[in-house]
Amino acid sequence: MNTDKALSFPSPAHWIDGRAVPFDGPLIEVVNPATGDVVAAVPDGTAADVDRAVEAASAAFPGWAATDPAERAAVVRRVGAGLKERGGEIAAAMTAEMGAARSLTDTLAIALPPMAVDSLADVAESFAWTEEIANSLIVREPVGVVAAIVPWNFPIQQIVTKVVPALLAGNSVVLKPAELAPLAARIFAEVTSDAGLPAGVFNVVHGTGQVVGEALAAHPRVDMVSFTGSTRAGRRVSAVASETVKRVALELGGKSANIILPDADLKAAVTGGLAVAWANNGQVCGAYSRMLVPAALHDEVVALLREAAAEYTVGDPADESVRLGPLASEAQRQRVTAYIERGIADGATLVLGGPGRPEGLTGGAYVRPTIFADVDPRSAIAQEEIFGPVLAVIPYTDDDHAVEIANGTIYGLTGAVFGEEEHALAIARRMRTGQVDINGARFNPFAPFGGYKQSGNGREYGRQGLEEFLETKAIQR
Repeated sequence: MNTDKALSFPSPAHWIDGRAVPFDGPLIEVVNPATGDVVAAVPDGTAADVDRAVEAASAAFPGWAATDPAERAAVVRRVGAGLKERGGEIAAAMTAEMGAARSLTDTLAIALPPMAVDSLADVAESFAWTEEIANSLIVREPVGVVAAIVPWNFPIQQIVTKVVPALLAGNSVVLKPAELAPLAARIFAEVTSDAGLPAGVFNVVHGTGQVVGEALAAHPRVDMVSFTGSTRAGRRVSAVASETVKRVALELGGKSANIILPDADLKAAVTGGLAVAWANNGQVCGAYSRMLVPAALHDEVVALLREAAAEYTVGDPADESVRLGPLASEAQRQRVTAYIERGIADGATLVLGGPGRPEGLTGGAYVRPTIFADVDPRSAIAQEEIFGPVLAVIPYTDDDHAVEIANGTIYGLTGAVFGEEEHALAIARRMRTGQVDINGARFNPFAPFGGYKQSGNGREYGRQGLEEFLETKAIQR
């Protein structure tokens, strides 16, 4: 176990009924993917641990649900302040557990979570909790006990986008962090306690999806599951949860298209598109992993990509000059490498990168950032979510062809269009995806985020993100 003070994490424990609950059973080791060192461990939880957490959440629910929404928002704002205060710890944890570059964690761990908390509190404070329709009083009420199951690629942000709106809505929560990146969950739990959240309203059970995740999805006293992860795992959560007819909100995989129109600023489109394609080492469900370009401009775009890619240094994620660190695990490195090999075998043109680790790196879960050109839109690397820094450049003939390619996968999470604004807006309206950015538009925390098709069925952020965690009651009088 690494004893470096900067990587000193608490003893393995769940968080149940407002306190750390020590665990003396089997542990799951947390491995730094850059070095292979074990930096911490968390409990390999059981269904019995889930029962205890759900019992605590059920007992705490009535009191929290009855708390005035303004007071719930005040508690949540204190949570945001606590996350800001401990942002440096969260950033260090992300780098240690899943290899996120410090140049990225300054945003993802320090700046973005408090901003998201405040925006959600703003929504709750202005929300119409009741409304009159003729002789009916429409009341919005919390769902109950919410199971939040989060992935490893954005550990703290995914906790915030699920747990915070659930709490604002008056629910109690049981969180299952990802096994690969569980460390931020303990910090978040401590922050909620310091903020005055009543014991039992927020709980954490560590463990695997096969055991803890399944137990939460099946539990008869869990009223809702909010899940972010792979489409395959999302299908399983839905199937298990259907046995008790509980509500399920899913944010799943993506294969997002970045359509560059002939009237676009090519350099801005290429550099902006590559930045999102390779953000967080490409481990982003909304990554622009397909770049659709006019056939006549294909070679010019490829040349611009070569130039832009030269800025992406790969190496130790703790080095603030590095833009890309390792992937989150050795298993992920092998998976992404297999896709790179598949792209070559299927005849795509390898522009840069390829199989193997980057030059000078003999260990760690590193891959070479890779760009393929002349990619067949029906090929595996254009259809399947790779979840690594692999970009597929696909030529198209006209607008209809571009839209056909963009919509031609099972996914529909995000997308982008670069071009003259009205032209780009017309294309964006035709894309079967939950969110589209035009010309690199900035992130809006008040807008809903979620997918079409097999990218999911729920929404996060904004008013819609709060409504996911509410029931609607009509009282006639």
